[in-house]
Parts: sequence; structure tokens; C-alpha cells
Amino acid sequence: MTEPPDAAHPAAAHPTAPTQAVVLAGGQGSRLRPYTDDRPKPMVEIPGTGTPIIGHQLAWLAAEGVTDAVVSCGHLAGVLQDWLRTTELPLRVRTVVEEEPLGRGGGLKFAAARLPHPDRSWYATNGDVWTRFPLREMAAFHTERAATATLALARPRIPWGVVETNGFGQVLDFIEAPPSPYLVNAGVYVFSAGFASLLPDSGDHERTTFPHLARERRLAGYPIPQGAYWRAIDTAKDLTEAARELAAQRAP
Repeated sequence: MTEPPDAAHPAAAHPTAPTQAVVLAGGQGSRLRPYTDDRPKPMVEIPGTGTPIIGHQLAWLAAEGVTDAVVSCGHLAGVLQDWLRTTELPLRVRTVVEEEPLGRGGGLKFAAARLPHPDRSWYATNGDVWTRFPLREMAAFHTERAATATLALARPRIPWGVVETNGFGQVLDFIEAPPSPYLVNAGVYVFSAGFASLLPDSGDHERTTFPHLARERRLAGYPIPQGAYWRAIDTAKDLTEAARELAAQRAP
């Protein structure tokens, strides 16, 4: 499998790092049509790699010490299950299927019930994220802050050119697609054992569980290291940009 450009090397093994993970792979990916007409969003291939998004995710998780993953399926679940069944994978994978949409929080709770070690911490990732950064370092960050949940934070590029001015209103410069001044939820998480019990049976944990933990100062945010690659694949343009970035990385 091909690694994302500017891939970060994994950190040394950490005794508190999780060895199990949940991948949320049930989204319909309506903004990625026609690519998602016959496959779920995580099964869309990154151009130039021959591997779907979830293949890159599972390879990354395995490289970071994960031995067991639960993949939560929904839209066109059979396509994803067939690929997992016929592909040589670097870790043990089991699937669960949401018979009806449970939302991200409900989906997490549903999948977490199938983790092999419910008394241990675990990772989770959205199924549309292509990234590579040191998960073990994120796990250490989570432990040091005694957090119940930690979310990775990314600083995406603004998709437009911006204009820099001075206080007098004079234009100083034009900057093409600069990094955003704001951090965003990168869709990768570390959860302590017992976190699943705080999740709703259905609905969005970012509207319920996360705000509750934030008020209690039990929610941490880990900034993805500078230079590490991260991209959420939401639209056809994201696929094009990912292919361009990969080609640039391969260029001599």
C-alpha cells in the first residue's frame, strides 16, 4: 500500500498505547457521487494508489501497533465486507452492520461493544480520513492529561487565495490557500476504557458526550504534528487534490 505524502514515522512503542480501534465506515458519501454509487465512501480509491481509503487506514493503524479493528458498516455494507474478506490485511478485522442509521455517536457505541478488550483504551477514526501521524504519541498525550477522550486536531488549508492588508487598508500581498488560523476536529480519537458507556444509543456524540466532557475538562485536543499529512476525503475535488499531492511527493 502507498503511504500518504510526508508520512510521519511512528513513535517508539508506548506501554499505554491502544491495540484496538473502531473505524466508522457507514457513510453514504453523497458528495462523492458518482464514485459512491456502487460502493461506500471508505471504499473509494485514492487515485494513483490502487487502494481504497480504508485500506490506507488499516495499514496505518497496524503500523501504530493496533492488532484488532472493528469496522462499522452501513451503506452498501456488502461491498466493504467482501473487500475485507478477500484482502490480505495487516491486522484482525471484524465488521458490524447498522441495520438503521445510528448517527456517529450511536455507531461508535454499537461498534465498541465488539472490541476484544472492553477494559482497555481504544482508537477510533472516521472512515473518510487519509492521514499518517504518530498515534502512539497521541496516546501518550491522552494519558498524560488523564483525559477521557482526546481528539486529533488538524489545521486545513483555506481553499481560496487570501489578501493581506495593513491597518490603513493597503494591499500588501496575495497568499494562495494558506493554512487556516483555526484547528478542526481531524476525525481521529483516543478513548479511555469506559468511554463507550457515555455515548448515546443514537445521535451525534459531538453534540452530547463531547460538550459534557469539555465542561468537566475531561476532553483533550492533540494538534497533529507539523508536516504530518492529513486530508478528509469529502468531495471529488478532495480526491483530485490528494492525487496531486501524492504525485508531487513522488516527483524527483
